[in-house]
Amino acid sequence: MHRLLIASTLALGAAAPAIAADDITIGFAIATSGWMEAYDTPAATAAKIRIDEINANGGLLGRQIAWVEADTKTDRAQSAKAGLQVLDEGADMMVVSCDYDFGAPAALAAESAGINSFFLCAEDVKAGIQGVGPNSFSGSVLAAVQGATMAEWSHARREARTGYVLLDTTIEYNKGICTGFDWMFPQLDGTEIVGRDTFKNDDASIASQITRIKALPEEPDVIMLCSYIPGAASAVRQIRAAGINSLILNGSAVDGSYWLDATPGLSGFVVPVQGSIYGDDPRPEVEAFNVAYEKASGSRPASQYAYPGYILIDLWAKAVERAGSLDGAAVTAELEKMKGEATAFGARSFSGELHHQNSAEMQIVEISDGKPAVVDSWTISEPVPLQQLLN
Repeated sequence: MHRLLIASTLALGAAAPAIAADDITIGFAIATSGWMEAYDTPAATAAKIRIDEINANGGLLGRQIAWVEADTKTDRAQSAKAGLQVLDEGADMMVVSCDYDFGAPAALAAESAGINSFFLCAEDVKAGIQGVGPNSFSGSVLAAVQGATMAEWSHARREARTGYVLLDTTIEYNKGICTGFDWMFPQLDGTEIVGRDTFKNDDASIASQITRIKALPEEPDVIMLCSYIPGAASAVRQIRAAGINSLILNGSAVDGSYWLDATPGLSGFVVPVQGSIYGDDPRPEVEAFNVAYEKASGSRPASQYAYPGYILIDLWAKAVERAGSLDGAAVTAELEKMKGEATAFGARSFSGELHHQNSAEMQIVEISDGKPAVVDSWTISEPVPLQQLLN
């Protein structure tokens, strides 16, 4: 269990600490402006919480950790510039944006410099070896794991036998959720995907898609909705308004209660998360982090996307200690040895082929009468194969 020895002075947007000559420096090339800021700032705040804890316990390799930061402005070209800026300021490791597309330009700069990079919460397999290089990792759980978790959990716990796949084709993350569901659900006893359809996140109406669902001989047991806010909220509202009562499944991107005013009284909506922000996670370490985050930022995490920032610093620091070095290749070798490495949010593993989580314990959050709560936890029975992730 991690001890949360957090300085109460840390706050969102706080200035970087003064850097001493012998400090280890982490460079944050992240969005502090633009729409990605909503994802990057919480995860970066969590990362800085773990940095403060490590410093309070004597530091890393006997040295304190400092950090520098450059704003990518949610712009790909600026991401590359931000990466170069933090390198110029002495970064020994780089933390980059949650999204692969916006984080990769900075991560590629880190790769060229031979240092490790971690995406804050990217869930696309390309955010790692496949899209950046051998020293790049992600702190989150692949989107495909989320879809596979929903498939297996709903089959086992809610007796789902028929499923309908509704894919928002706007971003790769959504496709990853459906990839996992499409892989897992047909493997389960007595199951059938009875239809599939697509839409775009900014579509004002999905009336034609709803018509096709209602034309089925029987209502599907589950609808695998692979989308994010605001499009996901709009789709859910329209599905329920049409009188469709199927259990609706989604990925972690819709975690949080901030959007529920758009779907009053919603029930039968389920998502998998790495940890619960609602105070009901069965692991006391998670709630201890939520409390520490509130002390640091003034509010509790708004979604589970804060958690990967804490996890990535924790894992990287352990690898550095074991390597006895900040050298990117040496640290990578230690990270790739991690198999079921304990963290406050569950076990994590890496390999020479995959720098992501293709299996993880997920907490299952269900919304009933407009209120989200943990109802279960689930780990898929087998990891999502790499070839499936690359399809």
